[in-house]
Amino acid sequence: MLTISNLHSYQLKAIDYILKEKRCLINFDMGLGKTITSLTVFSNIINKEVKKLLIVAPLNIAKNVWHNELQNWEHTKNLTYSLCIGNSKERLEALNKEVDIYIINQENIAWMYKQGFSKYGMIIVDESSCFKSHQSIRFKYLKKFTSIYMVLLTGTAIPNGYHDIWSQMYLIDQGIRLGKNISEFRNSYFSYNEYTYKYTCINSKGILDKIKDKVLVMKAEDYLNLPDKIITNYHINIDNYAIYKKFEKDFYIAINDDSITAVNAGVLTNKLLQYCNGAVYNDQKDNSYTIIHDNKIQALKELLEIYNKENILISFNFKSDEKRIKEILPKAMTIDSNNVDQISKEWNNNQIKILLCQCSTAKGLNLQKGGRIIIWFGLTYNLESYLQFNARLHRQGQNKPVLIYHLVARNCKDQELLKVLNSKDVTQEEMFKVLKNKY
Repeated sequence: MLTISNLHSYQLKAIDYILKEKRCLINFDMGLGKTITSLTVFSNIINKEVKKLLIVAPLNIAKNVWHNELQNWEHTKNLTYSLCIGNSKERLEALNKEVDIYIINQENIAWMYKQGFSKYGMIIVDESSCFKSHQSIRFKYLKKFTSIYMVLLTGTAIPNGYHDIWSQMYLIDQGIRLGKNISEFRNSYFSYNEYTYKYTCINSKGILDKIKDKVLVMKAEDYLNLPDKIITNYHINIDNYAIYKKFEKDFYIAINDDSITAVNAGVLTNKLLQYCNGAVYNDQKDNSYTIIHDNKIQALKELLEIYNKENILISFNFKSDEKRIKEILPKAMTIDSNNVDQISKEWNNNQIKILLCQCSTAKGLNLQKGGRIIIWFGLTYNLESYLQFNARLHRQGQNKPVLIYHLVARNCKDQELLKVLNSKDVTQEEMFKVLKNKY
């Protein structure tokens, strides 16, 4: 069993920082161990400054990560906990238990507040970027909770730009640093384009200066000896490119007697990405799709042949992609919230050759013992999901170079998506560069 002596020096620094600041945002790179860092803080202050801890996390992480981590360490194994998930009756019973730690998923914060549970000595918000929207129900209710300690944990505080930081900072200081409301924040640091209806940050330095005392940033490359991460764009040409361009222009195509309509620009983007992958959901109401080409499937088969001796983790976005991949790989397994424990164990024990996973469900998974190769069948606009997925293999415990392949359709939405991801990453890296190593 692990003890405090097994903590890294950077984790001890973070513990001191949290004890000093009490209300702060910890932006740890994936794999640096933010879970046990924050639990160690609670173990230090329980029955001194605080009595109860509330942990708010995504459902999969709430179900599988926090209570397991408690049992791995000598100084936290005796802390009692209650897992507040399930139906309303089960959650209410769990919240009424007399324990040290209450763990609940983000979606039930509003329900929890309405049941009269909103005062805790310490609150930990895991994956705090899930609260980045000031309009979300979860944010509107969590900001009503009271606590001495409020610790936000994330690996990607601003996955889509500086606009994402306001609500997270509000949970920490109730608007002292960045403004009492979103309008005040926007007026101070952004310009507005009345034609595109978009806000553009014009004073990132001002934002970082305001929040620097309440944000601790640590990069994995500065503290861990991780293997190389090699990213390759594996380009393909798609069949029926003229039809793709027509669809992009007209929002409508007809193929093999199937009609495919995009009712707005957002739907069109999704359908163009489906087109890049090879199958587009049609206008039927039965989730049926029309196969356009197999070019990505063929590219996937080429990579699998090259690495036929290795285990492969494949990211997919659409159920149509999963189904088509399994048609050529019938022994492939899919990991999801219902089987995460069993499938993770089998993968890490080298019992699964091909593992499929939607990138949005990968948070909290430790898969580094099972393989070193990731293939993105279809990419995502969500930088946080992208980084989180790659970190399932590129993390502590991985002892081989990690190879990441993007299957990218040339001159299509895929390439535009890559540019967007890169631009978001530049913004996040700017924040890391300014704020890291300040403590």
